[in-house]
Amino acid sequence: MEMEAVSVGQVLTVLIMAVALGMDAFSLGVGIGLKGVRLLDVAKISTAIAFFHVVMPLGGMWAGRYVSELLGGVATSAAGALLLLLGGHMVYSSLRGETAESINHRTLWGVLLFAFSVSIDSFSVGVSLGMFAAHRLFTVLTFGFFGGVMSVFGLLVGRRFSRSLGGYGEAFGGVILFAFGVIFLL
Repeated sequence: MEMEAVSVGQVLTVLIMAVALGMDAFSLGVGIGLKGVRLLDVAKISTAIAFFHVVMPLGGMWAGRYVSELLGGVATSAAGALLLLLGGHMVYSSLRGETAESINHRTLWGVLLFAFSVSIDSFSVGVSLGMFAAHRLFTVLTFGFFGGVMSVFGLLVGRRFSRSLGGYGEAFGGVILFAFGVIFLL
């Protein structure tokens, strides 16, 4: 499908979906930002989220040709379980103090795990879009842009509030991630 052939309705639908998926990245970014992040961490995490917000719906679109509604529920449940684990671990780590090792969002695995958990719901959206004739390039680039930009804003907001929350920032961030995990599972 040519870019000129993309209807205004499709553009608006993709933009609304991208903002909705980006809001997840924003909210969860606030949770991680409350743990305390450096500006370099913000850049790494938001870049990874933008990348996953491109790759996951693209994979979902390809899978959407072959698989029906089954994967959408599985992907959302997996995202919820990952967020429950991340949030629960952050709360546990903050309550136990230095004796418990927290998932380090500064490591490659920490960044990838967080970006994957934030972006997995875009896979199920991609599955749905793959069943329709959505313009792939426009869709995934829009998802990536909004996921990346909104995660930057979320991480910066969390970073700002982490200074005033002190030691409770990690626990509060964990509660936010845990709550989103529960919402994804419901």
